[in-house]
Amino acid sequence: MAEDPGRSPRRGPRGARRGPATRGSARHARCAARLRAGAPHPPGLDGPGAAAPPPDRPRRSPGARRGADPMKHPLPFEEISPWVEAPEDPQPPLASDLRADVVVVGGGYTGLSTALSLRAQGADVVLLEQGFAGSGASGRNAGHLTPTIGKDIPTLLRFFGRERAAGLVRFADVAVEATEEVIRKHGIECEYRASGNIMAGVHRKHEARLRTAAGRAAELGAQVRFLDEGEMRERGLPAAFRSGVLEERGGTLHPGRYVMGLRRAALAAGVRLFESSALIALDEGPKVTARTSRGSVEAANVVLATNAYTPATGRHKRRVAPLRVSLFETEPLGEAQLAELGWRGREGIYTAHETLESFRLTERNTIVGGSKVVRYAWGSGLAPGYDPPAFRAIEGAFRERFPTLADLPIAHFWGGWIGLTLDFLPTLGVGGAHRNLFFGLGYAGHGVAQATLMGAMLAERIQGREHEHEVALRRRELSWPPEPLRWLGAKLIINALTALDRRTDRQVRSALRDGTGPGERA
Repeated sequence: MAEDPGRSPRRGPRGARRGPATRGSARHARCAARLRAGAPHPPGLDGPGAAAPPPDRPRRSPGARRGADPMKHPLPFEEISPWVEAPEDPQPPLASDLRADVVVVGGGYTGLSTALSLRAQGADVVLLEQGFAGSGASGRNAGHLTPTIGKDIPTLLRFFGRERAAGLVRFADVAVEATEEVIRKHGIECEYRASGNIMAGVHRKHEARLRTAAGRAAELGAQVRFLDEGEMRERGLPAAFRSGVLEERGGTLHPGRYVMGLRRAALAAGVRLFESSALIALDEGPKVTARTSRGSVEAANVVLATNAYTPATGRHKRRVAPLRVSLFETEPLGEAQLAELGWRGREGIYTAHETLESFRLTERNTIVGGSKVVRYAWGSGLAPGYDPPAFRAIEGAFRERFPTLADLPIAHFWGGWIGLTLDFLPTLGVGGAHRNLFFGLGYAGHGVAQATLMGAMLAERIQGREHEHEVALRRRELSWPPEPLRWLGAKLIINALTALDRRTDRQVRSALRDGTGPGERA
C-alpha cells in the first residue's frame, strides 16, 4: 500500500547513520548518560503522542531486543535510528506560560522549516517537540531526496487531468530545489549527493511499464529518462536491477544531519524551541492556547507539523493514516566489496514492486535499505517498533538483490511511520472556527523534500499570502473510512499487494534458475 511502483517514476511511499556502525554501543552509552543527566528521552515522535518513557530509562543498545529471545533472534534494534542521537544541547521543557505569534507543534522537517520561514519574516515563534527535534520520522527515513509525487503518473492523469498532473510534477521538482537551497543557505553538512534516484525493475516484465511511465512523466515536465539493461550495466548498477527510470533531480543525504542542521538554524534564528514538551491540549479561540504538562503557549496561530503522528493528537484521523515501515543498515563494505559491487554513481534505488524495496549507499560505505513490509495499527495508532518478521523480510530482500554481499552483517534495524492520505498526495490546510489552526501532512514517504517546501508554504499562508505552488495541492480530498472499515480495508489492500510482490519475487527466482534472470537475456 505504501507504493505503487512499476507504473511511474513518481509515486509513493518510501521508508527512514551516523558514523561507523561499529560505534553504536559507545553512541548509546553517551546518549544514556545525557538522558540520566536530564536530557529529553527520544520517544520517536516529531510532535505529540504517547508519553515519553521516564528520563532515567536509557535507549537500548544496538543488540537490545523487545519481545524476542535474544539467543534465537539476535536482531540489532535501534529505538530511533542510527542516523540520530540525543543532541549535545538539549532544549528545556516548557515550564511556564508564554505568548507568541505562532506556536508550531512538531520538531521535524515540516515544523523546523515552518519556524525558520516564519522567523525570516519577523514572527515570534515557539516550537514544541515531544522528544528532541529530529527524533521522529525526520530522523528515521532512508535519506532519499526525490521528486516522486502521488501514487503514480497514470493515476494523477486519470484523476486530475494533464494540466493538474503537470502542476503536481512541478511541485515535486520545486520541493527538491527548495531543499537544496535550504542546505546551501544554512550551510548544512548532510552528505548530500546529487546522484538522482532510480526506480528499478527486477524482472523483465517491468521494462515495458517503466518505459511507458518514463515517457508519460517526461511529457508532464519531469526530468526523467528510461534506462534499459545495457545502460544500467554501463552505470555499474548491481545486476539485480535490470531496467529503470532515472529521476535526474535529487539524490541522497544523511537525514539525521539534515534535520539537526535545521534545528541549529532554527535556534540561531531565534526560534524558541522546547523539547520534551508533549502537547496535551489545544484550546481554540481567537487566540489558540497549546498546553503541555507544565506550561502553555498562547498564539494567534498554531501549526500542527506532526504528519503521521497527527491522529495521536485527536485531529485529522480521517485525513491521514500512519503506516509503519522498517529499515536496516549494514556494516561498512570493504574496498574489495565496493569494487565488485560497482554502483559508481551511488544513485538511490527503489524497486518496481507494489510495496517497494529501497537501497542506497552512505558516505560511510554502508547500505541502508528497507520498506517491503508496511503495517497499519487499529485506530491509526502507531504500530510496534520492534518487528522481527519485517526485519527478516527486508534482510531477505537485500540478500536476494545483493548476492555478492551474502556475508555482510546487518548492523541496525529500526522503523518509522509515514503519513498517507487516501490519494497519496500531501495536504496543506487551515481549520478551526477562527481559521487559525494550520496543518501540513501526508507526504507518503517522500517528506525530505515535500515537508521542507511545506514549511515555506505554511509560513506564507499564515502571513496571509499564497505560495505559487500551493494551487497544485488543491483538490477535493478523499477521507479514510472510520474503523473498523479502515483497518479491514488496509489489511485487505496490504495483503493483496504483498501477494503480488511475492509472485514477482518467485518469477525473479525462477528466471535466475533458468538463466534468464538479472544479467541474462530472455
